[in-house]
Amino acid sequence: MALNRVYDLVAVTLATVGTAVLEGDHLGPQLGAFTLFALAVWSAGSFVVSYYDPWAEREALDESALLLLLSFAVAVVLWFLQVSLDGYVELPAVSHLLLVLWPMVLAPRLLLFRRLALREQPLDEVLVVGAGPLGRCTAEDLQLRPRARRRVVGFLAFASDARADTVEGVPVLGRAEELEQVLRTRPVSEVYLAGHAARDADALQAAIRTCERLGVPFALPACSFRLGRARALLPGSSRDGYIHYVTHAPHHLPRAFKRLFDIVVSASALLALAPLLLVVAALVKLTSRGPIFFKQVRVGLHGRQFHMFKFRTMVVNAEALREKLLALNEQAGPVFKMKKDPRITRVGGFLRKHSIDELPQLINVLRGDMSIVGPRPPIPKEVAQYEAWQYRRLSVRPGLTCIWQVSGRNEISFEEWMYLDMRYIDHWSLSQDIGLILKTVPVVLTGRGAS
Repeated sequence: MALNRVYDLVAVTLATVGTAVLEGDHLGPQLGAFTLFALAVWSAGSFVVSYYDPWAEREALDESALLLLLSFAVAVVLWFLQVSLDGYVELPAVSHLLLVLWPMVLAPRLLLFRRLALREQPLDEVLVVGAGPLGRCTAEDLQLRPRARRRVVGFLAFASDARADTVEGVPVLGRAEELEQVLRTRPVSEVYLAGHAARDADALQAAIRTCERLGVPFALPACSFRLGRARALLPGSSRDGYIHYVTHAPHHLPRAFKRLFDIVVSASALLALAPLLLVVAALVKLTSRGPIFFKQVRVGLHGRQFHMFKFRTMVVNAEALREKLLALNEQAGPVFKMKKDPRITRVGGFLRKHSIDELPQLINVLRGDMSIVGPRPPIPKEVAQYEAWQYRRLSVRPGLTCIWQVSGRNEISFEEWMYLDMRYIDHWSLSQDIGLILKTVPVVLTGRGAS
């Protein structure tokens, strides 16, 4: 939904400017102000009709009608503004705005967005804590809301719940007290806490603390609980009977821009760097035995595993040799680092020093496994050794670069690294991402802190 909103705002901007240019208007500041007014009208109108409500169930015809209504509202309000100020301020003509804007916002949504949302992307897997009547109703409600894109993969039972092996055909994985153990082994996108506010109050409060500590999003029935770190994802909204919470900064529109930025930058970079990638691929293949790319399982958002791509910089049997070198590990904690790692090839040393080996991860960014900026993705063995508070690194998409990358990389301790990632998560902003990207450039060019 957030990505839809970003696209619509871009479409309104292009339609307003494009219409003015087509009608022969080439105005400077007036056109800019006019466009901002069009964006304000669209934003206000979409809020009034709850167009971007993620829980709203609509058919394609209903969606088309709402988009027509919003496009019509923008065109009429801008036309009224133009007529009202005629003779006082010269404004662009908008007589064809409706004919341009409606198809621009409608066509991609019907042809692409809906197909991507309903056919290609997997459902978000959720866990329900509470195997009683409220938990059962929650699971049924989620099944009846395809737009919510949720699939219940398991239940945990409160002490007050009747004993059962399954609820609505979904397995009961254990007791509510086992939430942390379950979350460590079964990645989910969100936890629904479906307990009785009075009878299960202590167990619910303990579950909240567990989710906050591990950085797992959770949802509470629309009633009051004592919260610590968590912040409401949709303040005041409980369309599904729940209020949703996350443990990172819940900025919906900026995060949509972040994903849009990731897509544009990764696609553009892959095209622009294609000659360099081909040269590096040839060097890797010609100078050492083995494949060009190194594919490794990493842990991403909410603990989900994915294959991360890099140019191969080590000998073929590097993973087997790693076990023999563990005693020489120079990094505290579960991460293995050596300044003079004997497994690295001659070309690999240069690629690693300047982070050129990381460039294939632009494919991971384009696929949605990673982001341009975010905590570096760990391997499963490292995650298995995490303390509970360190699991919060998995509450955001991993990235190509991060605070650790520009703060000395292998020159800082594992503990400092973890705290830097937590600081990034707690104080995330688009401006911080841009700053980290700018700081990464000189670090990559000089190879500072690499090994």
